Amino acid sequence: MQLNNNFFALLYFLGSLGIYVLAGRDFYKILGVDRNANTNEIKKAYRNLAKELHPDKNKGDPEAENKFRDLGEAYEVLSDKDKRKTYDKGGEEALKQQGGFSDPFDSFSSFFGDFGFGFGGSSHQEREIPKGGDVVLSLDVTLEELYNGNFIEVVRYKPVAKPTSGTRKCNCRPEMKTIQLGPGRFQMVQQQVCDDCPNIKMVPEEKLLEIEIEKGMRDGQTYPFVAEGEPHMDGEPGDLKFIINQMKHSVFERRGDDLYTNITISLLDALTGFRLDIVHLDGHKVSISRDKITWPGAKILKKGEGMPNYENNNAKGTLYITFDVEFPRGELASDAKQEMQKLLQQERSQRVYNGLQGY
Repeated sequence: MQLNNNFFALLYFLGSLGIYVLAGRDFYKILGVDRNANTNEIKKAYRNLAKELHPDKNKGDPEAENKFRDLGEAYEVLSDKDKRKTYDKGGEEALKQQGGFSDPFDSFSSFFGDFGFGFGGSSHQEREIPKGGDVVLSLDVTLEELYNGNFIEVVRYKPVAKPTSGTRKCNCRPEMKTIQLGPGRFQMVQQQVCDDCPNIKMVPEEKLLEIEIEKGMRDGQTYPFVAEGEPHMDGEPGDLKFIINQMKHSVFERRGDDLYTNITISLLDALTGFRLDIVHLDGHKVSISRDKITWPGAKILKKGEGMPNYENNNAKGTLYITFDVEFPRGELASDAKQEMQKLLQQERSQRVYNGLQGY
């Protein structure tokens, strides 16, 4: 009886752990993310780990390819809404009924390009392999995305070489050849020598690229994808480079890591004080209050409310707030003017001067 009780207790304990114990690998653990992680958190975790676990960066480690495959399959499941739902409900066993996994290098390629970050060092330069042209594109990015970070999906129609019928001249190179002109007379001439290679044709293929907009990235910064540029029939493709184009913002102006904005207040607010909130780029509110008189052009500084620094996201710039005062229109009655003068306790005064100072 005691044995049966222990057995049922064990079953209950295993059940309390969830189906993940019985259903194979824990993809959340492999990616190092919480089970409630959103898509961007999953993408960021994969991108960081993929750089560390790529087999080319772990040569001599027999387990590197297995780790990289587990990582790719974990990302493939958790980044897909339907697959993730199936996995959460029935574990890895439930996924096997829907088919196998994709090549883990496909996911890697969507973040870095076909050849990663050039783990092979300078071998390409030593072999002098011809390379196709680079493709440079502008990528419009909002200030909110540069403040919070984001992943942008871009569809790339990339020309890919496919075999076709016939042969073609390839690997053409200049070589010196000796020609006999007569008895005892020879001449060295240079001629083009080519090999015969299988014929190929370029076919456009659709490919989804994932661009990580990291917090604090700057206008004009380059985001490269290796080997995603123009193809070369006898060599390697060029690179695809996205240039970050920071779009104009209706509220904030960015200068380095600092932000600038203007607030227009009424004359009543300028004289009596006010309180207001500025909605920041991530939705949090910056409270502004003034109890004393605010003159046109007055400034308030809010340290730590600027842009995150790209190299150190924990450091942020300053928010500079400049005030404009909106004066009422129309005319005041004579008695109102006298009351105003008494209230302000200010004598009439005018001063003419060069405000531009040579500019």
